[in-house]
Amino acid sequence: MASCSDFLDRVPQDEIVNETYWKTQEHLEMAATAIYSRVKAKNFVDMENLAENTMWPTTNQYKDIGSGVFPVTQPTVNSEWANMYRDVRECNAFLENYAGASENQPGAKERLAAEVRVIRALAYSFLTSFYGDIPLLTKTLNPDDPELYDDRTPQSEVVDFLLGDLDAAAAALPSAIPTGQNLGRVSKGTALTLKSRIALTYGRYEVAEQAAKAVMDLGVYELYNTGDPQTNYWELFTRAGKLAGGRNKETIFARLHLTDVIMHNLSREIQVPDQFARFVPTRSLVESYLCADGLPIDKSPLYSDAAYADVFKNRDPRMTQTILVPGDKWGGRFDGRPVAQNPDPTIFQVPKFSQDGRGSVTTTGYYYKKYVEPSAVGLVSRDDNDIHHMRYAEVLLNYAEARLEQNKLTQADLDISINLLRDRVGMVHMNLSFLAQHGMDIRAEIRRERRVELALEGHRYFDVRRWQQGELLGRDIEGVKASWFPQLNAATYRKSTDGHLVVQWTRAFESPKNYLWPVPQTQWERNPNLGQNPGW
Repeated sequence: MASCSDFLDRVPQDEIVNETYWKTQEHLEMAATAIYSRVKAKNFVDMENLAENTMWPTTNQYKDIGSGVFPVTQPTVNSEWANMYRDVRECNAFLENYAGASENQPGAKERLAAEVRVIRALAYSFLTSFYGDIPLLTKTLNPDDPELYDDRTPQSEVVDFLLGDLDAAAAALPSAIPTGQNLGRVSKGTALTLKSRIALTYGRYEVAEQAAKAVMDLGVYELYNTGDPQTNYWELFTRAGKLAGGRNKETIFARLHLTDVIMHNLSREIQVPDQFARFVPTRSLVESYLCADGLPIDKSPLYSDAAYADVFKNRDPRMTQTILVPGDKWGGRFDGRPVAQNPDPTIFQVPKFSQDGRGSVTTTGYYYKKYVEPSAVGLVSRDDNDIHHMRYAEVLLNYAEARLEQNKLTQADLDISINLLRDRVGMVHMNLSFLAQHGMDIRAEIRRERRVELALEGHRYFDVRRWQQGELLGRDIEGVKASWFPQLNAATYRKSTDGHLVVQWTRAFESPKNYLWPVPQTQWERNPNLGQNPGW
């Protein structure tokens, strides 16, 4: 019996267990690296389909959620809950066990714990944004723990916890941009940027301003700028803008990718050369860009929509660095011209609306070029662009918006924030006197700036909801002016009353219902104490 007892008491050799694992700094580093692998990658960009910047051509669960027409049993509603709480559990396990490990460098344990706190806060920021009140768990739980059946924690308490935890993390993290073996790790700037984002989301404007300004005052970040205002914004999202290249001091936190190790398929999905493009810009996004004189298209004498190519002329340069323009190089092969009239399929001229397997088809008539690494378009899942979660550009936008919402915004504030973004691309400055002269609302313009700067980066849905502008999500998704292309005159194409292509019309937004996702039915059945969100 003694020998049998010895055998049964042995630690399993095929899994990590607390009794044997959390002993050294190397153990902590490996555990933290595993937690980093949980951070959203291309999935964050996929969330652009929740809003009205982008149209996915076929059934897509994010698109369905954004359209407002989906049931409580929708799979993504449950998978986001389950995946984020899996991440939270792994972070909690680290934070419960790290303190007893030895360390090779003084302070390494607390630095790694701070990194994990930030990643946990990022997961919780998605959870509370989607579901509102949520269970706030700060320790690992087992199936028989009564806490599994507690009520949800009020969202305001969750936010308080996250802001406090991010303060603690920032205090333990280095200010310098991580390099070398630490490339891509969380830093003080990451913690403060996430703090600013969360505070802005929940109307803690003074906190958001202070956190953003603290990042600005670190003096280590700057906007990516190659010296060419016609390309540097676009280049940031290509292979040349990777953190590993050493030129990018703008990206504060990203999911890094490496050839043959971890790659994604975003470039191909944007300009897929033999099927429907998965991400395509909408009329709403295209028309949101200002003209080069700083006026919107309904006020500027520079704007013309006489032809497809005209809408790209005399616009904010970020438009033509985000959206494909006739004459651009692309990877989508044969465009909408007859093949016999297309001597160079590497150059885009005309959108393609019909599927023939020879080129990229668009549902709206527009294509993206942002986030496209041209060499990866023709290959499947061979893209190693970084996926940017936090950029210095967002910090500047957070600062300006937080100042505005406190009625403190000055021209000097714009000059150290939004006008730096405009300088990068050679766009005329935002000027308070100019806006007043032309009857332009400063709040609308601050929000417009955020939309065009962060397009296709996953932010739009979260911004629209926090601004309580849910009605934007309930509108039809439209594309090009049908009169530009004779084939669109066919009855098979639906058109709006003003003659634009309509590509999705089964959209709705019910307030307050659609400002939150439902508690997933699977989770509610397991724990009825979770309750349900309004309208669901």
